[in-house]
Amino acid sequence: MQKNHQEVIHYGQGQVPFLSKTLAYLRSEIWLTDFPPALTLREFKLKDFSSISYICPIAYRNQKPEYIQIITHEPLSESLQLYVKRSAMLLNKYVDISFDSRRQKTEIQLLESILHRVGHQLRNSLGLIGLYAYNLRLGLKDSPWQEQATIIGESIQNLDTNLNELIDCSQSTKLRVTLRDLRSLVIESITNLQPLIEQKKLKISIPDTSTILKIDRLQMKQVFDNILSNAVHFSPNSGTITCSWQVFQDEVLIKISDQGTGLSHEDLQKVFTPFYSRRRGGTGLGLTIAKKIILDHQGSIWAQVLSERGAQFSVILPRPKSLD
Repeated sequence: MQKNHQEVIHYGQGQVPFLSKTLAYLRSEIWLTDFPPALTLREFKLKDFSSISYICPIAYRNQKPEYIQIITHEPLSESLQLYVKRSAMLLNKYVDISFDSRRQKTEIQLLESILHRVGHQLRNSLGLIGLYAYNLRLGLKDSPWQEQATIIGESIQNLDTNLNELIDCSQSTKLRVTLRDLRSLVIESITNLQPLIEQKKLKISIPDTSTILKIDRLQMKQVFDNILSNAVHFSPNSGTITCSWQVFQDEVLIKISDQGTGLSHEDLQKVFTPFYSRRRGGTGLGLTIAKKIILDHQGSIWAQVLSERGAQFSVILPRPKSLD
């Protein structure tokens, strides 16, 4: 988050600029004896000033006020006061968006670095294991154990493919976005998990309605694969997994919840951290990758504990403006 504050001074037409001594007094903020609520306009008395001073705080960040200060010879009319308040609201929203964008870029860069490093480290180990599996298969010719060696080799190939996707995800490449149906994409992920869903006798609740998203289909499918896979894994037998979405003017809110044991306070803090997993045999990278993909799509993702029981993952994605 940006800690430096920028000062912008605008003088009225024909107004004589303040002396350096006056500017030093204003910047010292010793006159700021009270801290009014954000987006409210209040008059302040200034030492040795015959003019009227108004303050409208935009926000309080990093323990420092950000505000609009107006120094005038005439009291502001009600319409001008309302204009100042509205300007402060717009500036507040602009700064919030700017901070969010900067934070997301920082998170994306961090995740890219981690995924890239992890992917290459794992690839080196897999390459060595794959070589041993290949040599073992050749040495076990005409042996019943050759089939086992072949399966090991094929598994290594599958893992290598997944690693390539992981490394690709770590690159700042342009998303291959197309218009895709949300419901169809979620159903595709559910279908891939059908054997385990049937084994645990789970019920999947999904809306009949749908909406269109502008996304990279393969990457976004990986997001739903990871979230739904966790939901299925932690769901009790005969439990229900609920998928829902709400369509707003500029965005779509997607929720996926289960009836499992829920998330601890530590889980909520670390669930998107690389290598953190409560699944036996889990890599702890699935949700990290999911978050990276969502951030790349200019969206957001978070986890929460449901009041009854279970966990819920929520995703916000921008809504294509061309559909308005």
